[in-house]
This record gives sequence, C-alpha cells and structure tokens, in this order.
Amino acid sequence: MKAITIFREILLFVMLVLMQVLLLNRIAVFGLAVPILYIYFLIKLPYGRNRFYVIVSGFLLGIVIDIFLNTPGMNAAATTIVAALRNMMLSLFYPKNEYEDLVPGIHTSTAAFVKFTVMMVLLHQTLLFFIEAFTLFNFTSTLLRIGSSSVLTIVLILAMDSLSISREKSG
Repeated sequence: MKAITIFREILLFVMLVLMQVLLLNRIAVFGLAVPILYIYFLIKLPYGRNRFYVIVSGFLLGIVIDIFLNTPGMNAAATTIVAALRNMMLSLFYPKNEYEDLVPGIHTSTAAFVKFTVMMVLLHQTLLFFIEAFTLFNFTSTLLRIGSSSVLTIVLILAMDSLSISREKSG
C-alpha cells in the first residue's frame, strides 16, 4: 500500500466519523430516518484490500462511533459483520480478475457501484437496527427505520461519491 493511499483512507475515516457524530446523528427525518454515512468508508476501500485489514478497519470504525455515541458495541458488531462479508458482496458485482486495484465508485461502473452500495447499506442497517431493538416486538417500526434510513443513506452516499469524483476530475 502506498503512503498516499493510507493517508486518504485515514482522512476519509476521520471525516466520516466526525460527520456522523457531530452532524448526522442529530438528524431524524420524520423521527425514523437517520443517515448512517460512515459505512461509506468500507464501500470505498480498494477491491484487492486484504480481508484482515478490512475487518479490523470495520471494527475500529464501529467502535469509534460507539465510543462517541455511547452505544455499547452496536455499531462495532454491525460494521464488523459487514466488513467480513464485503469481499463476497464485491465479487457479486465486480469480476475479480479485471479489477484488482479498483476503488468502487459511481463513475467506474455505475450499475455495479449502486447495487454494491444498496447491498452494503441494507445489510448494515438491518444488523444495526435489529441489534438496537433486540426484540421483534416492534417489528414494523424497525422495518420502517431500516427502510427509511437505508434510502436516505444510499442517496447521500451516491451524492457524495458523485461530488468527490467530479471535483477530482475538474481539479
């Protein structure tokens, strides 16, 4: 790994944690939808990244969010599971032999990136909200929270990825 790549990943990590903790967790659209944008970090890791690195990064991301939000391990559990399944989900949408160093993005392969993002976000939101609820008593409410938060998060991820790519091309 190049030093510049590691620096960019650390910068993205810090930026997403700060955005989530200071801004996004204070938003609740209609009392249901909370944008959970920090999952974007796992989505943007390069395709050929070592599985151990991805899982440890996912755990660290989740535990840092848990520390700031005072949620005992919920984000760490959900993010670690998603990180462990990331390579499998990537291989569903991107052929490994063609894209060893690919960083998934909206302009590299739009359809594959959208599908991959939807799968990652839905899995993460489902795990997170069922861990948070820890019951099937309010099943409908939990499903509404998963659906609304997933849609909001997906829209924000696609918009953010579009802006970052277009800014890189113009700059």
